Amino acid sequence: MAEFLLQSIWTVPLYGFLGAVFTLPWSLGIIRRTGPRPAAYINIIMTLLAFIHGSIVFNLVWTRPTEQLVFHWLQVADLDLTLVIELSPVSMGALELVTGISLLAQVYALGYMEKDWSLARFFGLMGFFEAALAGLALSDSLLLSYGLLELLTLSTYLLVGFWYAQPLVVTAARDAFLTKRVGDIILLMGIVAMSSYGADLNFSDLGEWASSFPLHPLTAALVGLSLIAGPTGKCAQFPLNLWLDEAMEGPNPAGILRNSIVVSAGAYVLIKLQPVFTLSPVSSDVLIILGTVTVIGASLMAIAQIDIKRALSHSTSVYLGLVFIAVGLGQVDIAFLLLFAHAIAKALLFMSAGTVILATSNQNVTEMGGLWSRMPATAIAFVVGSAGLLALTPMGMFWTFQRWFNGSWAINWSLLGLLMFTNCLSAINLTRLFRIIFLGEPQAKTRRAPEAPWLMAVPMVSLTVVTLLAPIAPIEWPLWLSPTTPLSLQSEPIIQFAAPLFIASGVIGVIIGGTIKVRQAWQRSSQVFVRFFQDLFAYDFYVDRLYEVTVVAAVSFLAKFTSWIDRYVIDGAVNLISLVTIFGGNALKYNVTGQSQFYILTIIVGVGLLLWLLLNGQWSIVTDYWSSFVS
Repeated sequence: MAEFLLQSIWTVPLYGFLGAVFTLPWSLGIIRRTGPRPAAYINIIMTLLAFIHGSIVFNLVWTRPTEQLVFHWLQVADLDLTLVIELSPVSMGALELVTGISLLAQVYALGYMEKDWSLARFFGLMGFFEAALAGLALSDSLLLSYGLLELLTLSTYLLVGFWYAQPLVVTAARDAFLTKRVGDIILLMGIVAMSSYGADLNFSDLGEWASSFPLHPLTAALVGLSLIAGPTGKCAQFPLNLWLDEAMEGPNPAGILRNSIVVSAGAYVLIKLQPVFTLSPVSSDVLIILGTVTVIGASLMAIAQIDIKRALSHSTSVYLGLVFIAVGLGQVDIAFLLLFAHAIAKALLFMSAGTVILATSNQNVTEMGGLWSRMPATAIAFVVGSAGLLALTPMGMFWTFQRWFNGSWAINWSLLGLLMFTNCLSAINLTRLFRIIFLGEPQAKTRRAPEAPWLMAVPMVSLTVVTLLAPIAPIEWPLWLSPTTPLSLQSEPIIQFAAPLFIASGVIGVIIGGTIKVRQAWQRSSQVFVRFFQDLFAYDFYVDRLYEVTVVAAVSFLAKFTSWIDRYVIDGAVNLISLVTIFGGNALKYNVTGQSQFYILTIIVGVGLLLWLLLNGQWSIVTDYWSSFVS
């Protein structure tokens, strides 16, 4: 039985897909008498089966070498396109993370969206979402992964635009779809280029291909940059980072998945592509630059937001930026640990935020306060989730940062400074949100806020426990990470003082966030200098307006220019031919007299004019030839 489950692990993504298909009678309104809740139950049961199936296989593959299930998709002449499934502790661990958080998010959604009229449609989309994510976790084929990334793009568009009657929702869904499509198209170019240079398009074979197939430096750089573009859009990295902020217009249960495992899916593909980035230092440098710019910019944006979900979404971009830096440095183990620690903590934070939103019918933190005594479980979940994101011992992110600086990799002071900056600003942001939401005097919308219903409380409390136990995973499961040999740098000051500095930066951030003046009205400062930076951070460095005057303006001008060409040049030429035909026909109709001699005269004149036009340029040649012949 166990061996059968192992060989049929490729069916796990189908659980979510079948759950989405089974909801169609309720989504399409064919079944109405039962209400939409049976559709939700079906999806939850299918996700539970996927989690159980994956758990059994996870225990089986733990002590076994990596295996692959190969499916030949297309064989034509020398072309053999295969879809490969990888069975390893890493892929199965990723699958467990996907199905586990999906299960908790769906149970949570059953309580959060209990009164939504289109509950069945939402759960159908969530099942489709889960299927694509589970397939990405198992896939060892770059071709299959690209197709699944496209399904994720479509799923994001549908879930962000779930409440399509609102204009802002439609705009957010469109922007999210188009932004991701930009990265996906460039990624496809890189995949085609790799296949033309002999790559097998399997992640496990990229290391051998990169070491045995030399590329021109320019070609290697362009291929690497094209492969970076796709994960840049999926992970909301600069300059494709604004879609995640706008995507908060969608339902919060979908935001739980989107900010924890959906963005991690793009980073997961990036990590598997890491051998290709070793072909050119340009690719690695670009990864580090993109990650650094996003980390600094998004950290500053987050502390200026008054929408609770937008503040947390910018935090997502920050930690995915650290993943980009780790991949650029070639430190894949750290990238995996960052994804693991961030996904669990961020899912818990969004569950807590969603409970607050449901209880207060509000997302503006300036209208909140005093919720600690009314919603203790939600407050504890927010505290635990925040601690899980900060490098505060003994939480998961602390052990991730500590492993980064344990002497196994060559690192420098600039990376330590960046991590301290990130940790400090994240602490300021999360402490600020906690003070405004849960402490202070109750406001009009928070005086009667109830605690979360049990359908939301159970997954939230469960994930709180998981977040507290997450630091045990790297210790108890050493095979999760590839073995690394310490560099014997324990005498270096950067190694000795890294952990204390991480803790100090987090404590300083908590102190600053806990002592700065919190103005519930949050009015803009009267000082021009302060107001300038306040608006700069709150409006995302005006990147959207920069897009409007550059990319959007260029596309608009090109559209208007091509429209003018089409209307006045293309259509003008066609209209000219039609007018000539009309006037020619009207003129020739007067020659229809019925007299044959007139027709013969017309033919002679026409032929004569034609010969004159043909021979006019060559008449001098004919006369010269005749003169030479006579003489």
